[in-house]
Amino acid sequence: MADSIVSLGINADGIGLLRMHDERNRNSLSVTMAEALSRQLAAIAASESIKVVVIAGLPEYFCTGASEEVLADLVEHRIAPQDLVLPRWILDLPVPSIAAMEGHALGGGLALGMCADMIVAAEESRYGCTFMNMGFTPGMGTTRLLEHAISPAVAEEMLFTGKTFRGSELQGKCGLNYVLPRRDVLAKALALAAAVADKPRLALTLLKQSLSRSRKEIYGAALEEETRMHRRSLEQPGTRERIRNHFA
Repeated sequence: MADSIVSLGINADGIGLLRMHDERNRNSLSVTMAEALSRQLAAIAASESIKVVVIAGLPEYFCTGASEEVLADLVEHRIAPQDLVLPRWILDLPVPSIAAMEGHALGGGLALGMCADMIVAAEESRYGCTFMNMGFTPGMGTTRLLEHAISPAVAEEMLFTGKTFRGSELQGKCGLNYVLPRRDVLAKALALAAAVADKPRLALTLLKQSLSRSRKEIYGAALEEETRMHRRSLEQPGTRERIRNHFA
């Protein structure tokens, strides 16, 4: 099954490969990308044949976060922060998920990866939350999701400073499953998926439900607090200009 910028393949072993491939926009979370991802995540959730899903992007870009148009819509109140719930779709998947983050993952794009049950990152790629560089507080659950995949200390540095880290910088001080050369990331994620897929689907879904419960609760609480912070920080003078300059 495929949209123009998101595809879903399923092999005979029950491994799903969900891939974002909007090269023109560097896999940014435009309205079109969000809708395409939502459709394919719904298809995964409804499938009885998928046992595990690998979420991948382009070799250079896993997902670069909200597009300028989406951020402008947030500033102008055409959409609300609580409308940006793609992380919830991933957390709610009934089967385990593995993020194959070959390319850069920024902001909301990093949030998508952090929602996966296992994460394989690339030594060469950059990962970070750049919200504060644009003058507004972080969103999409990142204020709490990051500390589950990387240390709280590194998470707070990312969030406060807007700094991006190469995967190689995160080795030894984070909870990512693997940080490998970019060329090896997808193969490792698929190998992990194969090790999962030979287990009974019912057992996988029961374990997934149990292990993801706390992150779902944390995400819900984070989204409420982030929405309150967004209402204040997005309305500050100069925010729209900062966003424009960030994408210039």
